[in-house]
Amino acid sequence: MMSTREHREAERKDSLNLLDYVIIDANGVPITRSMARTLNVSMKGILLETHIPLKKGQNLLITIGLGDNLLEIKAHVTHTEPCNQDKFCSGVGFENLDQKSTKVLQQYLDAFNAEIDE
Repeated sequence: MMSTREHREAERKDSLNLLDYVIIDANGVPITRSMARTLNVSMKGILLETHIPLKKGQNLLITIGLGDNLLEIKAHVTHTEPCNQDKFCSGVGFENLDQKSTKVLQQYLDAFNAEIDE
């Protein structure tokens, strides 16, 4: 069961989108590619639901899609625990967002907020 204690620095918006992720090793070599469900997202990170357990400290390359824009973000796993039957919930922190990535990610959050307001 997931803890209800709040540890995040940034407000997160609930989101039920699928995304692609790749686990990469310390040398940047891809190990595994899979899909995850986004449970919530902020400008600093994302909570993913996966079918395989991710390990704290693993490096990921996440692809987020918004319309025709695809954004690849480097990230690292901050925590993981079992959730929802045979699935795992993992907190992932974004790394080194450049100005373009920050802009697209903000558009992604804005689009999500627009869906909530409807």
